[in-house]
Amino acid sequence: MGPIGQWQEYSHGYFSFPKLEGEIKPRMKFRGKEVLTWSLNNYLGLANHPEVRKADAEAAAQYGMAYPMGARMMSGQTSKHEELEQKLAKFVGKEAAYLLNYGYQGMLSIIDTMLSRNDVVVYDSESHACIIDGLRLFPGKRFVFQHNDMDSCRKMLQHATKTAEKTGGGILLITEGVFGMAGDLGNLKAIVDMKKEFNFRILVDDAHGFGTMGKTGAGTPEHFGVMDEIDIYFATFAKSMAGIGGFVASNEKVVRYLAYNMRSQIFAKSLPMPMVIGALKRLELLQTQPDLKENLWKVVNALQSGLKEMGFDIGKTESPVTPVYMKGGIPEAANLVYDLRENYNIFCSMVVYPVIPKGQILLRLIPTAVHTLDDVEETIKAFAAVREKLLAGKYDKEKIAQI
Repeated sequence: MGPIGQWQEYSHGYFSFPKLEGEIKPRMKFRGKEVLTWSLNNYLGLANHPEVRKADAEAAAQYGMAYPMGARMMSGQTSKHEELEQKLAKFVGKEAAYLLNYGYQGMLSIIDTMLSRNDVVVYDSESHACIIDGLRLFPGKRFVFQHNDMDSCRKMLQHATKTAEKTGGGILLITEGVFGMAGDLGNLKAIVDMKKEFNFRILVDDAHGFGTMGKTGAGTPEHFGVMDEIDIYFATFAKSMAGIGGFVASNEKVVRYLAYNMRSQIFAKSLPMPMVIGALKRLELLQTQPDLKENLWKVVNALQSGLKEMGFDIGKTESPVTPVYMKGGIPEAANLVYDLRENYNIFCSMVVYPVIPKGQILLRLIPTAVHTLDDVEETIKAFAAVREKLLAGKYDKEKIAQI
């Protein structure tokens, strides 16, 4: 069953594959009871924004979910798809953009398409699973540097340069704008500066940064002021845009190359029109309603500062992603989360080994623009209560609570 699946007898339907029901908002139903949820990547609160719901419904009524039929290259191209791509490219400061049906699938396909066996990859050790899985398809040489460690990155670029000189290939460095588990930012400024020493291109996965980071919400490269130096920019619609799909942006030549060679898009049906029109509305609101991002950061700052004041370890997060680290094994983590959900009505994600080292518990909170300061206060009080129980050994049992 694997390292996570081995616990499925206890976890399925509760800790894993839980069902949150009702409208997407901070308070939803879990097993028939209202819970305050911090597990939805609905950063800007667009999932149930009235203008978004209206655009989605009208587009579905006008076009249905089937149009356009076929892959983009054959029969699935529309002016709306092109309009969305043009607006996305302009927003992130690139010449062109190309839509992707799914973020995860898209990243795999970008890596597969951009690299030949003679090329060399350098990547961060804590890269998202979509990057790791994309590299599993890559037949060439790859070098991993320690997370956000620029000395390690430089050494790996030195190795990559020697290898590329032998193979005649190029070097692609892959990192993230915001690391989604710990919330820290990729050191994009320092990596860009290394272009003065080494010849390589940069691919940035900014799934959690698009819409949340930067003055206008154009992402982590905007936050650092290095978008012009990022060769290939990737983001998903599944976070700030509260939808499905994603996009890749670069210069016109690279984007056209991807459009004609990405197998996951050439041989897959085009994004349905309601999703495209819905994404256009979401992008419009992201750009024209800065209060959405302002509200998000007001909640983020209150939550993170409140947790730190109470002595909680939230790591090095510089983004809305808010990890809370505690000590304990898997049974303790499960019993703690069970208590949070059943007795404090707080729903958040639990992360344990093998995602993080043994003996650690990570409770991952995702603030949104539609949470309130009262939600923050309630959550911090609940966390303080369960931490006291954890330290007192009340969750220290061999068996996981029976659901």
